[in-house]
Amino acid sequence: MTKAQIGVYGLGTMGSALALNMAEKGFDVAVTNRETDWISSFVAEAEDLAEKLHPHEKIEEFVAALKVPRIILFMIPSGKPMDMMIDAIAPLLDPGDTIIDGGNADFHQTRRRSEELAAKDIHFVGMGVSGGEKGARHGPSMMVGGSDHSWQQLRQVLVAIAAKFDGDPCVDHLGPDGAGHFVKTVHNGVEYADMQVIAEIYGLLRYGAARAPADIGEMFVRWDQGRLKSYLVEITGKILQFSDPETSHPMVDVIKDAAGQKGTGRWTVVEAVRLGQSANMIEAAIGARSWSSEKDTRGTAQKILSGRRSELTLDEATLADAFLAARILGYAQGFRLLAAASEEYEWGLDYARIAEIWRAGCIIRSALLDDISEAFRGDLPAGQLILAPQFAKLLSGCIPALRQVVAAAASGGHAVPAMAAALSWYDTMRQGYGTANIIQAQRDFFGHHGFERLGEEGKHHGPWWE
Repeated sequence: MTKAQIGVYGLGTMGSALALNMAEKGFDVAVTNRETDWISSFVAEAEDLAEKLHPHEKIEEFVAALKVPRIILFMIPSGKPMDMMIDAIAPLLDPGDTIIDGGNADFHQTRRRSEELAAKDIHFVGMGVSGGEKGARHGPSMMVGGSDHSWQQLRQVLVAIAAKFDGDPCVDHLGPDGAGHFVKTVHNGVEYADMQVIAEIYGLLRYGAARAPADIGEMFVRWDQGRLKSYLVEITGKILQFSDPETSHPMVDVIKDAAGQKGTGRWTVVEAVRLGQSANMIEAAIGARSWSSEKDTRGTAQKILSGRRSELTLDEATLADAFLAARILGYAQGFRLLAAASEEYEWGLDYARIAEIWRAGCIIRSALLDDISEAFRGDLPAGQLILAPQFAKLLSGCIPALRQVVAAAASGGHAVPAMAAALSWYDTMRQGYGTANIIQAQRDFFGHHGFERLGEEGKHHGPWWE
């Protein structure tokens, strides 16, 4: 009986796609699922790849079908389901075996599971997978956290199934325990910000310039041919040109304007606060999604608060420059969070390599990532992406457009929370002398907290305490 090189537990959308990807690359894959009636239909639908898939209904048989040391990939909901499966399968494993959590997981839980299983000499990998169903099937971007031992076990399979950018596989071992899942969390936060900026630009043109969705879609198609090229721009251009088969209206016009979220964006914001950082573009994007869910409240408020928006005159070149500025700032905030976490948890993250992993297969892939990788491999003032010479120059050229767009939107009553946040952060960071001194004075006045004096060490108090 052929022993499988890897096992996949969980044959939902992502798990089944990854299993087929592995089989297509020549690996023997043991497969199973909690709902066992899914297994036979999955193998039957695999057609020519079925001979590389080895189905098992019982978990004991599933484990026994794997080559030793074993590699088992779980593609199941994170949290309690993952803990339950670890409890069920760990007694069946041997020292040196590896368990992979390929879902979106809280990296703190990944760190805990890694430590607990390490005591049994079982390796636990937290692996972020980006690219959706299509990416999982034909080449995802994967962010791996875990031991060096587990990476050596996994490397051959993951490199084979990963997306490729000019031949470079978009997967790598980023660090121990929760490093991979944290990088995926930040990836998703940047994704939220980028999607929100795109939505804001669409809104300015749709409701401020009365342009038809298909017309706006054509603009995004043009943008995808230049420096704004990205997966999200590409699909936005396509989406806006679809019509609803039932009504013949633009498809986007029949979709309820209430955005969903699964929580990873919120995790990014929570971790930013824990690390003493701020990712205000991601915070704005989370806020915008939350507000969008209050559809009935907004409908009532429109009647009471006068929801009319004024006409805008913004040319495409100005919008394109504003978008470029916001996108650069969004990436920069994401990498700041990665740096803060890397220092806190001693991960030693390679930011240039992370940018390279994101160049293909993942949702936030864009033309900017090559420049970001290059910047991190060069001389980076204060370790800040926005201070890299190429990005400082880009921003100096396109920030005026972001100012113009944010000002026009505010004047016309159009909400652009993410772009406004981006501009506020940029203006804060470029001021060597700011306004926090008054806050420190207030804190000392009401709470005797003290403050630092310019050019002097130690804690001081104001004359109001004399």
